[in-house]
Amino acid sequence: MRYFLITFTVYLFCFAASFWALSSVKFDRFCDVHKPGKVQCLLLLLALALGYLVAQFLLNISLFNGL
Repeated sequence: MRYFLITFTVYLFCFAASFWALSSVKFDRFCDVHKPGKVQCLLLLLALALGYLVAQFLLNISLFNGL
């Protein structure tokens, strides 16, 4: 149970941090701004992917190695 709470917290924090960081990117430079739903979906998917990668990195260097 403790392992689940730690990993869930790390994933949630990394997703929130990546969503916050990606929200500063000006997507209107390379996306069609007439379709905001698609741009928001792209932002969500990029934040999920980046959050997952960062969380896996953090968990692999700390929790899975016994630190």
